[in-house]
Amino acid sequence: MIIHSLLDTDLYKFTMMQVVLHHFPGAQVEYRFKCRNPGVDLARFANQIREEVRHLCSIQFKDAELTYLRSMRFIKSDFVDFLGLFKLNEKYIDIVPQADGTLEIRIQGPWLHTILFEIPVLAIVNEVYFRNTQPKPDLAEGRQRLDTKIQQLRGEGLADLKIADYGTRRRFSKEWHEEVLRTLSRELGAVTVPARLGERSPQFAGTSNVLYAMKLGLIPLGTMAHEYLQACQALGPRLRDSQVFGFEMWGREYRGDLGIALSDVYGMSAFLRDFDLFFCKLFDGSRHDSGDPFQWGERMLAHYVANRVDPRTKTLIFSDGLTVPRTIELYQ
Repeated sequence: MIIHSLLDTDLYKFTMMQVVLHHFPGAQVEYRFKCRNPGVDLARFANQIREEVRHLCSIQFKDAELTYLRSMRFIKSDFVDFLGLFKLNEKYIDIVPQADGTLEIRIQGPWLHTILFEIPVLAIVNEVYFRNTQPKPDLAEGRQRLDTKIQQLRGEGLADLKIADYGTRRRFSKEWHEEVLRTLSRELGAVTVPARLGERSPQFAGTSNVLYAMKLGLIPLGTMAHEYLQACQALGPRLRDSQVFGFEMWGREYRGDLGIALSDVYGMSAFLRDFDLFFCKLFDGSRHDSGDPFQWGERMLAHYVANRVDPRTKTLIFSDGLTVPRTIELYQ
């Protein structure tokens, strides 16, 4: 089986789920899967994917996993107690192969009881596809490509450049995912390990995957996803005020912690309109996930200055379609 732990997902699923438990426990939602690559025949793997999802729905959190979650300063005790009773329910997910070779996956039910489906289901779809289409993967080629990227990231003048892993939903396999994380930690240095005098400062900031963060001693990373602010469009007051509502509810839950605001759900102009002096001070920074990253960065810097906030005290995170050359270009 592919998934063996409910921690094998992104941290922001738990941070959003805690908000849902405390503020939107009755919300009903629907998720639909869309393969962005046209012409990929996933329908033939429907039975294998169903089998994996059935196993996913049998998993519960282990005591050690709950203890790890409880150790995070922003995770509240009652939420961990709830997770101790939690299981995903197969009745909320439908997997239907289509005649054209596409695969329809629909998740529908209480937000609180369906939010943890998305990441492991996407990882399952990916791994089932690749284990059938590439049964003998060229790991030597993969390691060579990884080494090339690491050498680029260790280039001159890049000592303070930091990257993070957010690849759970896109991974080739869980084994390759773990190998990549171990290699990045060893070669770039994990931020959790202080650099010795004369050594390069660590460049690997951590991973969004909670299981591997726990297993490898990495920092788990993540705050909010698009689904949170999208849901606030329906759960909040007027649509015009829903982004402010979403940020205020986040602030009410986390009181200044987990302070990276997602900027592209409503568009940059609407984000800047709503991201006033209060939010500029409350949030540690913001995340770019669509559009021109250079223009976005300049607009964010100007916005902080206009609100009398020193942008050097804030963090801008880039997460849209990054390659190593683009990452280096943005850093420089």
